[in-house]
Amino acid sequence: MARPPTNIAILGSTGSIGRNTLEVIEGSGGALRAVALSAHRNLPLLAEQAHRAKPRWIVATDAEAARRHDWSGLPPGVELLLGAEGIAQVAGHADVEIVVSAIVGSAGLHGTWCALEAGKTVALANKESLVAAGPLVTDLAHRRNAQILPVDSEHSAVFQAMQAGRREEVRRVILTASGGPFRTYTVEQLARVSVAEALAHPTWDMGPKITIDSATLMNKALEIVEARWLFGLQSDQIEVVIHPQSIVHSMVEFVDGSVLAQMSPPDMKLPIQYALTWPRRCAGVAAKQDWRRPLELRFEPPDLERFGALRLGMDVAHKGGTAGAVLNAANEAAVAAFLDGRLSFGQIVPACRDILQDHPFEPSPSLGRVLELDRWARQEMLRWIAA
Repeated sequence: MARPPTNIAILGSTGSIGRNTLEVIEGSGGALRAVALSAHRNLPLLAEQAHRAKPRWIVATDAEAARRHDWSGLPPGVELLLGAEGIAQVAGHADVEIVVSAIVGSAGLHGTWCALEAGKTVALANKESLVAAGPLVTDLAHRRNAQILPVDSEHSAVFQAMQAGRREEVRRVILTASGGPFRTYTVEQLARVSVAEALAHPTWDMGPKITIDSATLMNKALEIVEARWLFGLQSDQIEVVIHPQSIVHSMVEFVDGSVLAQMSPPDMKLPIQYALTWPRRCAGVAAKQDWRRPLELRFEPPDLERFGALRLGMDVAHKGGTAGAVLNAANEAAVAAFLDGRLSFGQIVPACRDILQDHPFEPSPSLGRVLELDRWARQEMLRWIAA
């Protein structure tokens, strides 16, 4: 007897992860079904997706933009919800089995929290949920008997490789980084990087914020912090290696010296599908490696002087507490300022470092305090830029 389809809510369906998730669902042969979609301001694409996927709900999180949009062409049976309340409604609904948390930035924490509070399985693409509130999020998942499955290619690779042994047998995890478009740049060259140059990632097709983070290697800094809480590691068990080909997505080294790597072409549909179908593996639409063609894999240590974001990530993973929330918020504000021409590329990491060092650190904050310091860090970044 065929099993019924798995009902999935995609929070952030118009972004890169959301669009790839819909492709995975469409290619699942009916095993997966999108029952809820959400977007912030890209409402024309959200309406187009509603026509294709025929979900039960769509959520427009920017309520003002939603009220100005013409929804008269929505398919029959699709209900429009607005704002944070709409996210909470679909994330916690009894008919939703998996919530894909793919809203970019700290705004995604709300949906992650609502889903975990309802005891759902969360396919987590929003790394900021764990960066800003890792201990609180993992504790909530434990108390509600909810599950967090990684969607980031690096953390999915670690999760897959860890199946080969027990958690206590893990010596360390090695996160791979492509190095971005400026892997060989000098400090002087990095200072002159333009917005257009920073948005041209050599391997991955991502949104502007994540693309800039990949260029500064701040995305890898945040992934260090995320890995600590996601896998229950100590900060000194996490390392980063530069791997320009983006074929090895990360590695796990066990205490006996064995190193297991997860390899595949750079295609986000594979880790998305693994999270949606785990613990089963299924045929899907992700690209496959062509082993008939020559392939060379290169690994090199990162230069922490040129890419200081990695050192910030290591420090924040070690320190814990409020450090993650402040680093994440400061970086979001810095990237927005860079894209607007108010901050140079070379100033992003130093600005984040200054704000992180100056913040009123607390080792065990409440969720309210995390959100308060998120707002504080954004205001401090505006002051740093104006100074």
